[in-house]
Amino acid sequence: MKTGSANNESLLLYNVKLSSVVPATVTSEINNVHELTDMDLAMKLHYIQGVYFFTREAVEGLTIDKLKEPMFKCLDLYTTVSGRIRRSETGRPFIKCNDSGVRIVEAECDTTIEEFLDMKKDQSFLVYNQVLGPDLAFSPLVIMQFTWFKCGGISLGLSWAHVLGDAFSATSFVNMWTKILSGQMRPKCLQPVNLGKSKSPPSVLENLVSTKRVDPLGDHWLIANNSKMETNYFQITAKQLEHLLANVCAVDQAAKISHFEVLSAIIWRCLSEIREDCGPRIIAVCTSSSRNRENEYPTNGMVLRTVEADFSVAKADISAVVELIAEKRVEYGMGMTEEIVEKENGEADYIAYGANLTFVNLEEAEIYGLELKGRKPVFVNYAINGVGDEGVVLVLPGAAKGKAESGGRDGVTVTMVLPENQFQLLRNKLERDWMQ
Repeated sequence: MKTGSANNESLLLYNVKLSSVVPATVTSEINNVHELTDMDLAMKLHYIQGVYFFTREAVEGLTIDKLKEPMFKCLDLYTTVSGRIRRSETGRPFIKCNDSGVRIVEAECDTTIEEFLDMKKDQSFLVYNQVLGPDLAFSPLVIMQFTWFKCGGISLGLSWAHVLGDAFSATSFVNMWTKILSGQMRPKCLQPVNLGKSKSPPSVLENLVSTKRVDPLGDHWLIANNSKMETNYFQITAKQLEHLLANVCAVDQAAKISHFEVLSAIIWRCLSEIREDCGPRIIAVCTSSSRNRENEYPTNGMVLRTVEADFSVAKADISAVVELIAEKRVEYGMGMTEEIVEKENGEADYIAYGANLTFVNLEEAEIYGLELKGRKPVFVNYAINGVGDEGVVLVLPGAAKGKAESGGRDGVTVTMVLPENQFQLLRNKLERDWMQ
């Protein structure tokens, strides 16, 4: 599953067009400023990227104009999505809800969806490469790319600035768009929810390990990596998951341990072996809160915790690594970050994903909730751009089981952003040591 050159893959696209969609009605001047939370600003250098694949039957008769039409009403509900970043007199960023809209990209691809998925190509060129700045006032926060394949199918590529909200917020937004397309309409604008601030003991502020401060980037919100990063994925079936669980956990422990925790432990140990036990001894684990899953308005409500091993992960029994992840997560990580961001007025720059090797649990994200003409996508994948050198691992719901419209999922999709060449070494080790 070696990833090819993004430049070569982009040559598969042609007839690229750009346009914009704005809200159907003008946002009131009374409520057109959205203050960014400290958590929002801590995530501002990251970008969420999602790709949805639909068959010809799902989009038959749907033109680009018909796909864009419900977006006007959708943006009435999500006023921040069509806004732009501004800075206050003190320098702190905020969103001006000025109806500037989202960017729409149209493109055509010279392969079929089946051929494309069989090639296991890097899917990032199906998502517009989004970076906020250097002209923040003119940078769209959301870009949607519609790519038509020669089979008549389509992919929807979503690029979502993490400063708006997390992956659950991104999926809620695109799911609402298709609800409006199918005739389901919200009566009024969604309201922001105050998630509150996590408070941390002042005595531990200097021991911040869940994020990493980077050199000041000003108004160009893009990090520079020391390593060339590679994005790729593989799928694990439900049968393979049960096999892994049986090999890792005792019968009385299996009910208490999640698939996510087992996969995180196995991948952590494998990467430690690949890196010749040079680390990482500290990882980050990112999970959702029930409050965040229930909220449709964009928020950064996921919880980032740290796990630290005082033993060699590469040489440890896998059950000890699973137990460490499941029971010994440090709770105060992001609360500390929020306090520091507040103290520095949002002007300092941090990364969360990849500051340490980061595992993100998106198994409960409704990524297959998006429907076109009553049909679900045949495959969905999400990744994160702007990741630090330690890398990130996302665990997502698996591809469709049987017919896509049945709604059944088979296992999970594991998407990784890692230093170049580590992905193939990791996959080989997983297949050799764990998947047989």
